[in-house]
Amino acid sequence: MKNILIAIALISLSGIACAQNTKEIQTPVQNQKSIFAFTVQTIEGENVSLEKFKGKKILVVNTASKCGLTPQYKDLESLYKKYGGEKFVIVGFPANNFLSQEPGSNEDIKAFCTKNYGVSFPMMAKISVKGDDIAPIYKWLTQKSENGKLDSEVKWNFQKYLIDENGQLVDVVNPKDSPTSEKIINWIEGK
Repeated sequence: MKNILIAIALISLSGIACAQNTKEIQTPVQNQKSIFAFTVQTIEGENVSLEKFKGKKILVVNTASKCGLTPQYKDLESLYKKYGGEKFVIVGFPANNFLSQEPGSNEDIKAFCTKNYGVSFPMMAKISVKGDDIAPIYKWLTQKSENGKLDSEVKWNFQKYLIDENGQLVDVVNPKDSPTSEKIINWIEGK
């Protein structure tokens, strides 16, 4: 009888330990922020909550006007014209982190994008995407401790971050990869 009581006590304790371990495993995931937790400033200077894009796939890209990759604006715009709407959006963040290739003001950047590429997707105010002054949204995009998915480093202008409809980071696409690459198109189309 004593052995049976000890066995029951051990089973009960192991059940409690399992429940506690499950709770510990789930807690960090539940505490992860989504991209919807952020409010950013548009290139026109208005504050906008990214919760506005809830339910859409979001392609986040850091941009620059004087970079060898600047012609990607053309592909970004064609991608936005084809898929943008209720299920997909591109959000551009001008940044001057790489060889001072985005030196202009927000007004200069907006004029450049409109005149040269007809950019109609949402452009945000110029920010820093790395270093000591990294913007909070890019801290979230690049640090697994923030996004719950992966660590990355913004390597250059036009690095692309893929965010799902629930505001969670899915993947990172290298700067030199075209916005109209098979990987991005398949992701948008859900293939």
